[in-house]
Amino acid sequence: MLDQAASLRKLVAQKNNDLKDLEEEKKPKILTVTSGKGGVGKSNFVVNLSIALQKRGKKVLVLDTDIGMANDDILMGFFPKYDIGHVLFHNMPLEEVIIEGPFGVKLLPGGSGMTKLNEITEEIRENFIGKISALRDLDFIIIDTGAGADDRVLRFISCSEDLILLTTPEPTALTDAYSLLKLVSYFKIKSNAKVVVNKALNYKEALNTFNKFNNTSNKFLSIDLEFLGYIMEDRKVIEAVRKQSPFILSFPNSYAAKSIENVADFLIKDRSHRKEKTKDISIQSFFKKMFNAFKA
Repeated sequence: MLDQAASLRKLVAQKNNDLKDLEEEKKPKILTVTSGKGGVGKSNFVVNLSIALQKRGKKVLVLDTDIGMANDDILMGFFPKYDIGHVLFHNMPLEEVIIEGPFGVKLLPGGSGMTKLNEITEEIRENFIGKISALRDLDFIIIDTGAGADDRVLRFISCSEDLILLTTPEPTALTDAYSLLKLVSYFKIKSNAKVVVNKALNYKEALNTFNKFNNTSNKFLSIDLEFLGYIMEDRKVIEAVRKQSPFILSFPNSYAAKSIENVADFLIKDRSHRKEKTKDISIQSFFKKMFNAFKA
């Protein structure tokens, strides 16, 4: 009888510990990074930002959803054999698909698997959710979308907490970025977004670019914009791409590296400031939301 009572107490204690673990489970900040057009440096931004965050002690998962033009793995120097589709439809272990990049950044290639999200059954979904639960200690999930204002991009934006829009000072990039925001506003997907100006000559040009863009958006769109930062035009970025190495690692003292570190610092500070005001969701809830967004 005493042994039975001791076993019951142990079982109750274990259950309480399990509940405590669930309560203390990290809820990552989920960011969608997109752009109005290709060629503005979106994937390069995502890769280097994720490393900057990881260097600061944050645990990051990058989900590369750009079908056909996925570059995150190449920019990290990897050529993956598998993608999320192998986990979903071929029951492959998650650890065999996820790539561990510099400083421990985790990369989940979307690949062709992203084209079949509407084919996911309840059984497939629950199986995947069970596997992804192993990544419950993440601080950030960064979704790298395709460029442009297509339906898939809008669906990924709807799944995230924050939208980061990358543009450059070039008129064509700004026009396409505005077109994307117009759809986000029209369908009431997001009421706010953060803007990063890439390839800026200096802070003054970046801020002027943002202010002009923001003024136009304020006049015609129901969306609030925030200046997240800028990345300086830097020859070292091109050199790093050719080396298939992130510029924050190849040229840590470059203007571009310092710029991306400033953006990372701002995001961490912003997350800490907003944590009490917003209700983050778990990684399981995020993927459930994503699968629901792509239901046929």
